[in-house]
Formats: sequence, C-alpha cells, structure tokens
Amino acid sequence: MLHPLLSRKPTRSIDIRCQRQPLWGNQILRVETKPNLEVQPILELPHPRVIEDATQELIDWVVAVEHSDASIFEKAQKIATRLGAHYRADGLTEIGFWVPELIGQVMRKHEIYFEVLTPLDAINPRAARQTVRFQRDRLNLVQHGQYLWGVVSDMQPGKRDRLGSFYWIRYIDQQGTLQAIRDVVAYSLPYGVFAPAELYDMEKLQQNRADLDYFTRTSAIDLPPIFNARSVPIDTLPIPRVDAPRNILQLHVGTATAEGTLEGLTRLYQRISDKLAAGVPLTPAETNYIGYDAVQLLPVEPTIEFRTEYGFESEFFVCTSETGDILTIDLIKPNTQDWGYDVPIVGSSTTNPALLGSLRPDEAIDFIATLHNFSTGPIQVIYDIVYGHADNQSELLLNREYLKGPNMYGQDLNHQLPNVRAIFLEMQRRKINTGADGIRVDGGQDFRFFNPLSGLVEYDDAYLLAMSDVVQEIGGHKRLMFTIFEDGRPWPAEGWEETSTYADLIQLRPESYQWGPLIFAHNTPTLKGFWEKKWRRVCEVIQRGSNWITGCGNHDTVRRGNQVDPNEPINWNLGKTLPEVLHNAYDNPAVTLWVYGFSPGLPMDFINATARAPWMFFRNTDERYGVKVVSEEIGFLDWQVTPELYQNPELFPRLKSLGFETLDQLKEFGKALQHAMLEMDYDLSEVAAACQSCLGEDTTACNVETLKLLNRPGMVTFLKALDIPKLKEFALKFMEDCYGVCNVSHYEGDVDRHQAEFNLNLRRFRHDRPWLGQNLIGTDRFDKVSQGDRTIFYGVRTNPKDGSEGIAMVAHMGGDPMTVKLGEWLGLNLKQWQIAVASPGLEDNGNLEDLSQFELRDSQGLLVTFSPKT
Repeated sequence: MLHPLLSRKPTRSIDIRCQRQPLWGNQILRVETKPNLEVQPILELPHPRVIEDATQELIDWVVAVEHSDASIFEKAQKIATRLGAHYRADGLTEIGFWVPELIGQVMRKHEIYFEVLTPLDAINPRAARQTVRFQRDRLNLVQHGQYLWGVVSDMQPGKRDRLGSFYWIRYIDQQGTLQAIRDVVAYSLPYGVFAPAELYDMEKLQQNRADLDYFTRTSAIDLPPIFNARSVPIDTLPIPRVDAPRNILQLHVGTATAEGTLEGLTRLYQRISDKLAAGVPLTPAETNYIGYDAVQLLPVEPTIEFRTEYGFESEFFVCTSETGDILTIDLIKPNTQDWGYDVPIVGSSTTNPALLGSLRPDEAIDFIATLHNFSTGPIQVIYDIVYGHADNQSELLLNREYLKGPNMYGQDLNHQLPNVRAIFLEMQRRKINTGADGIRVDGGQDFRFFNPLSGLVEYDDAYLLAMSDVVQEIGGHKRLMFTIFEDGRPWPAEGWEETSTYADLIQLRPESYQWGPLIFAHNTPTLKGFWEKKWRRVCEVIQRGSNWITGCGNHDTVRRGNQVDPNEPINWNLGKTLPEVLHNAYDNPAVTLWVYGFSPGLPMDFINATARAPWMFFRNTDERYGVKVVSEEIGFLDWQVTPELYQNPELFPRLKSLGFETLDQLKEFGKALQHAMLEMDYDLSEVAAACQSCLGEDTTACNVETLKLLNRPGMVTFLKALDIPKLKEFALKFMEDCYGVCNVSHYEGDVDRHQAEFNLNLRRFRHDRPWLGQNLIGTDRFDKVSQGDRTIFYGVRTNPKDGSEGIAMVAHMGGDPMTVKLGEWLGLNLKQWQIAVASPGLEDNGNLEDLSQFELRDSQGLLVTFSPKT
C-alpha cells in the first residue's frame, strides 16, 4: 500500500526498468505519464570530473593530520571538518566520505563511485509533486585508508533560488545489489534522509545573513581598560560563552504557526516586531510570543520517514526511468509529521525539510536573524539536539560502526569510537553554525558506555561536556553555546524520581543548566494534592535551583498529562471538563506567579500550554509501530479534545472520512483498541484477528469484551472486517489529524486577553529583577500552609545585592478557598507594600483593599513589593 503522499490517480501507465537500482527498484515500476506529454529537449550540462592536483592537495592535508602529534580522537576531529561536500570560492567542490563498510570488501574500482545528479529542469521547491530530469555523472574518488576523497569540478551549488546537484556514494555489494552511502554531515537534504544530499553554497549563505553585527557584538571579549584590544593576539583571547537568558519560550515549528514552517515562524515574529516598533497593539495570541529572552525549538533535525516497506528506498525521491545518463525522477515534497525526537542521526547537521516551506537552508538563517534583530532587543535561539539515541531506521542509513545495539528508543550510538565521536561533534558544529545561541542536550542519562577498566557501565560525561564546548564560528566570530542538559540519571532505574539529583552536570560545568525536578515528564498537576506531594522537590528548587530550568508546562509534561487515568483524584477546581482541567493546570496563574515572581532558576513556558492548544506525541512516520503508538496516546481524546472541537469542520477530516462522525465513537473504538493491544501484548496480527472475531457477523469466538460492545446497530462501517492494513490506515489518519489539531493557529481567537497580559506582566517583572534567578539567602523566607486539602505557598525575598527591594508572594496551589493573612504569616506591615501583580480576577469586588487579610482561591496568587525610603 502506498503512503498517502504517493497516491495519485493514474492517467496512462508504461513499464520502465531503472538500471540496477535497488534503491529505486530493480523491479518493473508502474510510472504515470500525462497523455500527449510533450518531449522536452535534453540540455546537456558540463560533466563533473575529479581534479587530480587539487585532490592530491586534499589528501596531503589528511596525511599531515594523520602524522601529527595529536591524539587519535583529535585527528579524527580535524579530518571530520572536511567530510561531506564543500563548495569552494574557486568553483570546485571538496568531497569526503568515511566508508569503513567498504574497506573489508574485495571490489573492483569501478564498482564504487561518487554519483552526481544535477537537475536539467527547474525544480519548484514548493510543489507538492513534480517530475524532473537529472543528468547523472559517476566519478571515481581516491581511497585513502577508510576515507574516499576528491575535489570535483562543475557541480552545481544550491542557493536560495535554485537547487543544486545531488550526490551520494554508490557501490555494488557482494550480492550484486546497488547500495548507497549518504552524507551524514550534509548541509541540505531537501527530499529527506533516504534521498541524496544537495550541494549548497554555505559560504555565500553565511556572508549574506542579516545578523552579522549581532555576532560581532556577542563574541566580543571584555578586556581590562589597561589592554588595547589591538595589542592582544586574537588567538590568545578566550572564546566567550553566550550568556544565559532570563526566560525561554519552547515551541514546535510544525505546530507554532498555520504554515508549520520556519518561514511561517519568521513571518510571525517579523510581524510582531514591526507592530512593537510602530506602537501597534498586539493580539492576545501574539502577546504569548513576546517577553522572552530566548526561543527553544523542539528538534529541527531530519526525522525518520514513513516506510511503505522497511527498505532503503526514498519515498520522496523516486527514479521512474532512465535513458543513458538522463534520469527521470519524481520529487515529492516531504511532509513528515513528528514531534522531533525520532531521529535517524543522518543529516542532523541540517534542518528537517518538512519544516522548510522553501526547502532551502536559508529559512533557518532568516528565522534566527529575525530574532537577533528583533525590534525590542535580540532574542536568542536554542536548539534541542538529540544524540543519545537513534531510531531503528538508522540501521538502513548508517554503517554499523555508528551503532552499539538496541535500546528502548531504537539504537544506542557508539560515541566511544573516535571517528564516530568526532563526526557527531562535527554534525553539531555545522548545526550551531546556522547561528544558534544555545543548545539543550536531550537525554543526557542515555550517554552511557561499558568501561572495561572499571567493569562498570558509566556515564559519558566527557562527551556531554564536549558538546557544550563545540565552538561556533560565523564571519570569523567565535562563541561557545549556552547549554542546558536534560539529565535525570539514574533514570530509568526504579525510584529514579526520588533519587535523581538533577545536578550532576551542573557540578561539572557550573555555568550550565539542567532541567529541574518539577519540569520532567512525571509532572501531573491535574491531580489533587500534586504540589503538596512535591513539597520536598519544591524546597530543593528554592534552596539550590539557580541553575535549573523551571516551570510547569513543556512538551514532555503536557504529553504526560494525557496519560493520567481519568479515574484518579482529579483537581476539579481547575475546570468542569478534563480539557479545562489540563489547560488550567499547565497554564496556571498561581504556578506561573510562583515560578516567575519568586522562585530561583530559569523559567520556561510552552506555547501550546499558554495558547491552550492541544499537544501530544505525534508522528506519521511509523508504519511498523503506528498502531501501538496510537493505542498508547488515546488518552489525548479525553484530556485535550472536546465534542465541540471535534465537530469543527476543519479538524479531524481523515477520521471523519472513515465514519467516526462523533468524538464518542472515536473514543469508544480507541479505548477498545488500547485494551486489545494490551491484552494481545501488542501483537498486531492477534489484534486484527480479535477485531474480526468481535466485529463481524458471528461473535461467538470473541474474547475481548470492549471490542464486542462496539458490535451493535449503527456501528461505524469502517470497523467491519478490520485487518492489519485497515488498522494501520486508522493509525496514520489518527496521527495526521491530531497533528493538525495541535496547531496553535486554530486557537488564536480564543486566547484570554487577561490571562495573556497577566503572564506577560510576570515575564516583565522577572526581567526587571534578574536577581530572582539566584537562590534564596539567609534573610529570605519560603514556606507553605497546609490545611485539609489546601496548599498555599508564601514567602518574602530581598534583593541580595543592596536590599533595595523586597518581594512578598502568596500562591494558592490547590484546594478549597482560604483567608490569607500574609502580613501575619511573614511578620510584615503590608501597609507599606504595593501590589505588583495579581492573578486575573483577584482584585474584583475590592478583595485586595486590605492586604492584611483577603480570600484566595485555587490557582490565584499575589505579588507585592516594598522599596525602602532613601
């Protein structure tokens, strides 16, 4: 069955064989042609060729590195900088591939070649589908050790308005099958990880970026006045590390705007920037994007791709015919939908093409430059990078040297092999050279290895620190990245929630940050008494949380909210329905006031939480495990979707086309499927058999009661004769519909103005008081009141630098209303204090006329300030 992206109505079919093309099919292909198709004349381009002298110079450089006094790893690092394809100012292209898989095989020279595919027709990168002719050239590179090297002429570099030559290594294996080796450190993969990479003129791209002045400013070193900068050799100056932001907005590019692309996000921020510069009021939805020092993007690396069969073929770059060295190729614009963490590692140096409206690397640069040049001041960009694991699709794309073996996510990566370690760090260097200011390292606890000297499995802290020390260089300006580590070691060991310190890497790199204990995936504030149960961790944040990322809503926690059993004790003070409860739990005025107005650390918000938009773990990239994943995510329907939302004609079109006309119908089948998958231990063939025995005419053999209950008059017709293909169809349509539902653009008109302004006021409050990020000092106080089911946080802090300002806070974290006596609790005369920020509605009906005593309800909070008279 073809992926929906590839389905089309045929007009006329012809049989064509692609010569020795297992990647494109050695079998007979059915290729569509339009009736009366006009044959276009073939325009022959200059043929690329290997320039021997230049190639020898490149190899001489490699030999010099190999014979230097550097360590094996340092040599591998230096050589890795020349891997891939580098277009030079003289019009030549340097090529380098690490190919250990070829060294041990006995092959004739002509059976390993560098294949260049240059488009003969103009490619429209915005077209959903197009057929393009390519000129194919095959060249023999020079083998040196485990590498292939060459300097090649006449390759066409890609640029903003033109796609360049595509390339990869091709070879015939010992079974006579044509294989491919892809560029793992590519600069451009417009048609995905299974297609060849594109040559790109990165030097020109960097020269033309609009934020070069920003890098000049932020890479400067503050020297003592006695030094003249010109008298200090550049090479002796330390490389500055980017300063930590004061707060962060986390977002997913694919769901943050209606376009779902980086260029869409660029337009959004440029529009907001222009409005602020002109003094034009923002909409409540736009307000949710401002007041942040940094934007953290969920991973934008290329993700795994949908496989109709578990093979090497590209779904987006498909050869349909060849005449000599003229190939006809169908190009399908990638539209993979993934939350970002399912990566094959190949091409992590570039940007996921599904997030590029133009398929051009320029989009990433344009977005970053727009934020760096924002009208109210620069906004940093933080990349979320995933190098702790790889999806199983990596086995189809990487040689075995990169992989150590299976884990719960797919494959462990072989960071201990010097070449692999060096190539991964080079991937990261190329990625941050797009202009990022910081990195978040995903899953630090996954970087482990067996140490034969100790006989123990240990954490690879040296590699994690090396990731923090990768040097960015743009326009001659060097910087080190602001670094966040997500590290919950000893996760996944039993009891990790209580034993994890969340501080191992901060101790090794004091200027770095880690995700704190209240922002990990076990955060479930929809439950009664959650904050009371987390009191020990709350106190840790207060006492030593200065280098922790704090907050409540993020991509992990909101997704975790979907998994809470609705039969658990829910805090119904937060809403009348489960979606109301969840939205008010993760965008909670009391929590936000405590985090921004009082707590140490670095606050982070999630746009889907502040926009009250749904969120889940989605991917349309999984044909093998798609049904399993959907069965585990079915709680999304309880916690994030209302009947009114489901009835929106723009949403859930695919599921409605299957006959699920109401949310109740979908929920009922989803829960029955979830139950059946658990009962059958996720064996899809057994689940399909159970569906057929329970949903057909004869149900005597049915032993799954939840499925049997579906079999009644009016049952959704799609459920009759369910088999594996239909279950997979349901899973794919569920994921693609839910991806659309998670786009925040659908909810722009529903953002509450008062809530958006309250959140913005808190962000500004913290910006004006950077000392709040520090840990509390001896004269400060933080405590709670617990009466019955009530939990009230309260405290007082003073500017530790000069005592110039005091701040008092009270926040109702859950339970029944309570009369607050803040002055009595803190021993303060509140007549001398002023209201700074109050949660929406708290000041209604004169409730705060007397600050010494007032009523506080669940999720309400108050900040007051005091400035001593001078």
